[in-house]
Amino acid sequence: MSDLQSLSLKVTGLNCAGCAGRAERALAGVNGVGAASVNLATTVATVQHGADVTVEDLTGALKAAGYPAAEAEVLLSITGMNCASCVGRVERSLASAPGVIRAAVNLAGETARVRYVEGVATPEGLARIVSDSGYAARVRSGSGENAEQRRAEEARALKRNTLVAAALALPVFVIEMGGHMIPALHHWVAANIGTHNSHLFQFVLTLAVLAGPGRMFYARGFPALLRGAPDMNALVAMGTAAAFLFSVVATFAPGLLPAGTANVYYEAAAVIVVLILVGRWMEARAKGRTGAAIRRLVGLQPRVATLLRGGEAVEVPVAEIVAGDVLRAKPGERIAVDGVVTTGNSYVDESMITGEPVPAAKSEGAEVTGGTVNGAGVLEYRATRVGADTLLAQIVAMVEQAQAAKLPVQGLVDRITLWFVPAVMGLAALTVLLWAVFGPAPALPFALVAGVSVLIIACPCAMGLATPTSIMVGTGRAAELGVLFRKGEALQALRDVSRS
Repeated sequence: MSDLQSLSLKVTGLNCAGCAGRAERALAGVNGVGAASVNLATTVATVQHGADVTVEDLTGALKAAGYPAAEAEVLLSITGMNCASCVGRVERSLASAPGVIRAAVNLAGETARVRYVEGVATPEGLARIVSDSGYAARVRSGSGENAEQRRAEEARALKRNTLVAAALALPVFVIEMGGHMIPALHHWVAANIGTHNSHLFQFVLTLAVLAGPGRMFYARGFPALLRGAPDMNALVAMGTAAAFLFSVVATFAPGLLPAGTANVYYEAAAVIVVLILVGRWMEARAKGRTGAAIRRLVGLQPRVATLLRGGEAVEVPVAEIVAGDVLRAKPGERIAVDGVVTTGNSYVDESMITGEPVPAAKSEGAEVTGGTVNGAGVLEYRATRVGADTLLAQIVAMVEQAQAAKLPVQGLVDRITLWFVPAVMGLAALTVLLWAVFGPAPALPFALVAGVSVLIIACPCAMGLATPTSIMVGTGRAAELGVLFRKGEALQALRDVSRS
């Protein structure tokens, strides 16, 4: 297949390597797609496709697989619109842009609210599309969804759910397991609370754990199971549901179970949810830290700049600067965007770009780069490249592209995780069968515990995250030291480099 185009999408709902593999296969199954790669750590899907493949084809395949593409919203400020036909023209230009889901233009407010597929379109790119149609547009400051903010919110939500689940599960664990560890506690519970009342109390708390913080596993796991594509959520959902339902029968209808087997396992279901949530929380925090180097690079660009307009100097957000604007850099300030000096003489620290510690002299006609630091003089310069076109933005994009790459070793991991979850489910079923047939009495509860244990401990998340997280950490740390990787494969190739 020749003349392939490349497209990147942000994917949601990825929790383990199995999820990434299924999303990858869903994209690869779209007619006209040459290759597809999904990175679990960055949740970015990179697709090589033919010209006849549309964004809707790809997002539809992801949605059908249960991993919809991430969406974002941006608010654009538009000037030059005078009538309804202007509104229609702007809306059509936005609606025809790749990745745009819907666009609503408000003539009175001179704004456009655009919903788009993250990764396919960008706020700056949408503003350029409107500007190219004849209406000046800028990204309104503070609008749009930020991936880092979303990741931080995910970590906060997981922390909150983990703490709530732990608080609810602790009494269940102490009452049930504490009685095994400390016989006196068991006798005290039986004498003062009563065994049946104790089971009812555990039932209520465990139900709160599963219906509250643990609901996410069932909402994602069972639909994946019904689609015939079980993931880690399905393992957790099946394991905890089995333990909980068996305990419910033992509590409310013990006569349905063989004599001596009416035991409860509420603590297993509750503690399993807590432990998995702790793992997810730590994973979310780790993902947040891996992007720190990129955030530091982005932080080199100032948020506001001094714009010379009508002979007056006004401070404006950097996002509102357009090519051709004349800006002023005071002593000690960072250059806002790439440009050409029009007035003034100074020295600019360009070590972030060149690595050269000696500041470079700048005078009329010299080029300046966004993110570099002005020295003692005052410079006025005309913006030539803004937004995603600046050198700093291109460096950030290059590092992000390298971080999103899939190393050759990841192919081995993908082949393993492809069959990992189904194999675990089959092994769990075989374990239950063997224990039920050959296990000691009471065989049924022992078989249940053994089967649930197999389902829960066999988590492929760490296997799927190890390589992409290593790439992110390695390329990010290298970027801090001034070393940029254009391709992730270069990082793996370093293992063969020797000092000689």
